[in-house]
Amino acid sequence: MPLQINNAGITGTASNVDDPEAFRLELAGMDLMQRIEAINRHSTEPYEQAEKCLNTNYHGIKAVTKALLPLLQSSSHGRIVNLSSYYGLLRFFSGDELKEELSSIDGLSKQRLDELSELFLKDFKDGQLEAQGWPNEGGFAAYKASKALANAYSRILAKEHPSLRINCVHPGYVQTDMNFGSGHLTVEEGARAGSSHAGHGAQGRRHWRVFRPHRGCVLRVICSPLHSHR
Repeated sequence: MPLQINNAGITGTASNVDDPEAFRLELAGMDLMQRIEAINRHSTEPYEQAEKCLNTNYHGIKAVTKALLPLLQSSSHGRIVNLSSYYGLLRFFSGDELKEELSSIDGLSKQRLDELSELFLKDFKDGQLEAQGWPNEGGFAAYKASKALANAYSRILAKEHPSLRINCVHPGYVQTDMNFGSGHLTVEEGARAGSSHAGHGAQGRRHWRVFRPHRGCVLRVICSPLHSHR
């Protein structure tokens, strides 16, 4: 069974933590929201990192998919799993027009997603994220935008290639360098979300489902051209 799992993920931020090990111990005594807020306080979001974030999390997924798509299409059981994030939900966008556009898969195209990617970077550079409806509150603006674009791209793929099973998966808060190892799930547990979804369900079924694995909560988004998730 040809399988593609995309795990592109960088935060689009630069850390100003002087002692990572001491900071990691400090995070261990906090709850989830406190950890995220602490990491955000010790981070900056320079334009260069935002650009790198879009190139990795969104354009990187597209490049890998384009390269492997012929192999996936040659099989009757081709699967694509894109590791996304809770932060990719449209609820983090401040503008209704952007939410509506990214929700309307019938009106979206890959070209338009690329245009939105460029518009985000322009608005980021001009300090116009909130005014133009992009994610801004709570930090990680580029990360949130990149994951939302990747989700929309996955749904467009699902519409264009109904014979493939194409999924976006939020693996939970995993212990990685992105969060100084402060996640609730091990890397192995996070990876299990993507690999288990690859073989789950009958081909062609499209729906939304939330379930709880061994620890934490994983949001499973099976991409569908008929639905949106806000």
